[in-house]
Amino acid sequence: MARISPLVLIPPVAFAALAGLFAAGMLRGGGQELPSALIGQPAPALAEAPLPGLPGLDPAVLADGNVKLVNFFASWCAPCRVEHPNLKVLADEGIPIYGIAYKDDPAHSTAFLEELGNPYEATGQDPDGRTAVNWGVYGVPETFVVAGDGTIVARMANPVTPDLLETRLRPALAEAERIE
Repeated sequence: MARISPLVLIPPVAFAALAGLFAAGMLRGGGQELPSALIGQPAPALAEAPLPGLPGLDPAVLADGNVKLVNFFASWCAPCRVEHPNLKVLADEGIPIYGIAYKDDPAHSTAFLEELGNPYEATGQDPDGRTAVNWGVYGVPETFVVAGDGTIVARMANPVTPDLLETRLRPALAEAERIE
């Protein structure tokens, strides 16, 4: 019978140790996200090209006196599907939400909204990601709370889940209401 050298066990043991360290680091991170330099600043311009057959974004909407959400989404984004029902809840409550389709085929974005329902007052396309760069977006979905004067109050670089809706988004909306 052939004898196995103990040296053969070094790579799998090292891999398991590294995987354990990475997993512990991710769990300890607790979903931390990078801060946004735009908090307290005027919101950048919105994407101008509308999705086919849907209302386009009016730049004046950012400072129209109403608290609103700006949501970057894409049809290819699985977490965007997860958050979509929660956006619909907010829209049904009368909170204006403006969508920006990030690096997505317009036909796919439109089909996504037809399939899941459209929570957006208006939408725009960001095919090359320039609008997202101006907003500091580094992935979808991302949602911004914008006060009535056009000031960014909060940013969520996570899907809007029921928990985050209650613990982060609703308090940010309440804070935005106080800004005038």
